[in-house]
Amino acid sequence: MTVQSKEINLDQLGGTIYPETTNGEQLRWHSPLEAPFHIAGFPWLAQDGIYRRLPLASEAVLPPAVDTLAYCTAGGQIRFRTNSSRLVIRVRLAGPANMYHMPPTGQCGVDCYLGEPGEQSFITTAKFKPTESEYESQLYQWDSKKDVAVTLNLPLYQGVEEVWIGVDKDAVVSDAPAYASSRPVIIYGTSITQGGCASRPGMAYSNILSRMIPVEFVNLGFSGNGKGEPELAHIMSEIDDPALFILDYEGNTGEAGNIARTLPAFIEILRERHPEVPILVVSRIYTAEDQFYMERRELHDRRRLIQIENVEQRMAEGDRNIHFVDGFKLLGDDFVVNDCTVDGTHPTDLGFLRMAQSLAPIIKPLLQL
Repeated sequence: MTVQSKEINLDQLGGTIYPETTNGEQLRWHSPLEAPFHIAGFPWLAQDGIYRRLPLASEAVLPPAVDTLAYCTAGGQIRFRTNSSRLVIRVRLAGPANMYHMPPTGQCGVDCYLGEPGEQSFITTAKFKPTESEYESQLYQWDSKKDVAVTLNLPLYQGVEEVWIGVDKDAVVSDAPAYASSRPVIIYGTSITQGGCASRPGMAYSNILSRMIPVEFVNLGFSGNGKGEPELAHIMSEIDDPALFILDYEGNTGEAGNIARTLPAFIEILRERHPEVPILVVSRIYTAEDQFYMERRELHDRRRLIQIENVEQRMAEGDRNIHFVDGFKLLGDDFVVNDCTVDGTHPTDLGFLRMAQSLAPIIKPLLQL
């Protein structure tokens, strides 16, 4: 006998998965592009006025794929303080969720943390239909007014065209609390850097680090396209007063000769404008696939050795502010590594947490915090 399965509708079974109406007309709506909101993660926001991680115009010509991925808002944060009893967000995306190995909440969602820098606690993630590119979602509601510092993490793998913040009509919205330092940390890298495949934006490792080390982190991870082009180094060098550069792009370099060619040039370009800013070179993480594909493991070993040799050479030449971290050690022991990826390559939330926990004690001394 053949038994035909039925479509499962969680709404009908009491497990609501889509948002209920928010009665947004009862709220006062703010654009976070205006004062007193603070937006982190977009160094060229004041110049271009859009949620984009690289400048719209530059003397350096961007690779087309990087130019497109720059619209993904990975690492972008909206920060403010309010005493509103309710917080609602409206978002218009460049497109809907469409990734097989990443939850829509991570690709297209916004999640919310409350608390002072370094003491933030997660409360919820926006609820929306994955097939839609516009949504409105309530993030919290109290019985009475409560003063809180709010951090909203923007989508990791989709562009954001508009954001609106809804609060009580009589609520006060004021400046976000200050960071421990005004100087940003710039992370350049791959899909893993961009946040693939975190379940929600706050679990990308740059965002976890921003809670552990309360400074601005600028996420310049470009999925499949962190290849170390000199154009990217020139653009990164334009960012004012950086506290630290992190180079985590090995995973997209292919043959070992590519990183041997690009890494020295990339570092030299950064050094021309920022001779004393610390640079941290991070090799690729060890993943589940590495224990089964020996040729790939050998390639990673060659590329890691090239990075070590580059850093040691610059140190021998007198660069006191360049450092190396072995990415194979960031996820912990083999038992933990087996459960740290979604698809054998891209980290789960556990993987990203392990990365951040390993990197934080290395980064803090470099920032002198």
